[in-house]
Formats: sequence, structure tokens, C-alpha cells
Amino acid sequence: MSMVDVDKLQFGLETFGDIVRGEDGELLTAGQSIRQIVKEGELADKLGVDVFGVGEHHRPDYSVSSPEIVLGSIASVTDRIKLATAVTVLSSDDPVRVYERFATLEGLSEGRAQVMLGRGSFTESFPLFGYDLTDYDDLFNEKLEMYSQLLKEKPITWHGKFTQSLKDQDVYPKTDYNGIETYIGIGGSPESIIRTARYGYKVILAIIGGQADRFVPYLNLYKKAAEKYNMPVLPVAVHSHGFIADDEDEAVEVAWKNIKANFDRIGLTRGWAPMSREQFDGETKVGSFYVGNPEHVAQRIARTINLMNLGRFDLVYGAGNQTAAQRERMIELYGTKVIPRVKEILSEEG
Repeated sequence: MSMVDVDKLQFGLETFGDIVRGEDGELLTAGQSIRQIVKEGELADKLGVDVFGVGEHHRPDYSVSSPEIVLGSIASVTDRIKLATAVTVLSSDDPVRVYERFATLEGLSEGRAQVMLGRGSFTESFPLFGYDLTDYDDLFNEKLEMYSQLLKEKPITWHGKFTQSLKDQDVYPKTDYNGIETYIGIGGSPESIIRTARYGYKVILAIIGGQADRFVPYLNLYKKAAEKYNMPVLPVAVHSHGFIADDEDEAVEVAWKNIKANFDRIGLTRGWAPMSREQFDGETKVGSFYVGNPEHVAQRIARTINLMNLGRFDLVYGAGNQTAAQRERMIELYGTKVIPRVKEILSEEG
């Protein structure tokens, strides 16, 4: 029996800003890829998707290093969709500037700005902005505390090791609506879950490998920590990779080609072995790749939402170098076929 509140359930799309491949097989430029993302955000809004997230990366295989600018462009051509980062690497950023950029986006979008803060699974931003990776945890802890003070939108007095000192300093602009909605992106660290609960932020779990079942203990830990710190237990979100096509075999082959290339390229710097076909097939059948035709993907998403009693599910699309046509068709199928079908499945189970 489903315990999920289908009426409040949210569905998102996220792109890490992968470089788009042209129909002729050649890779597009970063600028062309960025403009394609704006077009995709507009499409997602028209199809009723709830959230559109854009990643921050500082490397040649991704087009977006300043997601808030892209989200600002999407804000100008959309009406209702929430505009998120996926993620903002707070550890190598200035909390004051993070607040200012999102307060600006909040005003521009009439309250639709959403920040997803993370420590950074990609580490290129640390040397780029003059930070030492040996301070990885301390940087995030200190900057998250500073960011939390800034969200109060009152004059701030602050002293830190990695951040500037402020004395009764006000920060602008102030927000018009309900402040900046904040998520913490978590890859599987118990400490991160506890920290998120302590601050009262929302949790989004990055499940990019293996079965979702293994994260259920983290949800229990989150509830216990929220109760301990007298904080509300907020709806939990998950994001995972996927690809949808009208035909099951086509979806699998496009995803295999592109997701493998993407993961193998990243793996070169992280010591991962190249992805095998057996590994990929396992992920698409019972793991964290939601790949296939709309019915297959809907069944798998519904299972994960039900298993974890989620409040939101985000599908990370465009991994590798898919074409604009493949990406746009996937968004259309997600909005018109998958989301309604997931809601139908969960309603039947309820």
C-alpha cells in the first residue's frame, strides 16, 4: 500500500550541462548547448514539470559554470516551474555571493528560485578559486553556517577561518516572497544527513549507482536527527540518471552509448573501472538508471517513490552527448507519459 501523497508529489528534471551533439554527429559549442538548455527549460515548464535544475561544473565536457545565469534566462520564458541548481558547490563559493545571486533569481522569477547546496563531487572548482581540498569538510561546514545566517536577511556579524569577517553588515537584495528554498545534495554520508536535519533544510539524495533500497536507512536517520534537533521532517527528494524513448531498445542503446561514455570519462580521474554492459544492464533493471520506454520508466520511478515515501523525484537527463532531438523527446515523454503514469500507479496502490 502506498503512503505517498500523490497530490503533493513533485517531479523534476536536472541537467548537468552536458555538451549537446548535433544531428550531423559533431559536438555543438558550449554556447549552443547553453541555449539548448534554456529551450528545454521552457519545454519542461509548458509540460507541467515542477522543477528544472542546472548543474555547476568547471570542465570541458560540461557547458554550465554559472547556473544562475542560465536559470535567469529560463525564468524569463517560463511561468510556474521552480528553478534550481544541481548543485551549487558552496565549499568553493562565497556564501554572500550565493545568497545575492539566488535572492536576485528569486525576485526575477517571482519566488521560484531554489538552491541545492553541495560539497562538490567534482573538485575542479577548489584549485580554480584558491581552496585546498584538505579543507573539504571544514569549508562546507563553515560556509553553510554563514549561508544560514544570511538567510535571516538581517545585519550579520561574522568571523570565520575561510570566510570574510563582517560587522553588522546588511546584504542585498532582500527577497520578496518566502526567502530562498534550500536543499542539501547528499551522496550517502550519514554526517551530511544529520547536518541537513540540524539546519532544517530539505534533503535531496543523489542515487547514481546501486539500488535505492540501500538509502532507506538514511531516511530513518534523517527523521531521528530532525526530531533530536526539534526540526520538521520535510519531504525527501531523490535524483538519478535516466533516458526515455518511445522504443525500449532505442532508449537502452542511446543510454548505453552516452551514459557509459560519460561515466568512463569521469572515471578516468576517479579511478573507476570502465562501465561494463552487465553493470549497465543491472542499473537499468534494478539500479539507479531509469532507462526505457515510458511504461518501464514509470513503473521503476513509482517503485522508488513508494519504497522511500518521497516527496519529489528528479530525473537527470542528457548524460553524455545526446542530440537535441533525443533530449527534447525525452522531456516530452517524461512530462506527458511518465509523470501521469507514475501518479496513476501510486494512486492505484493507495
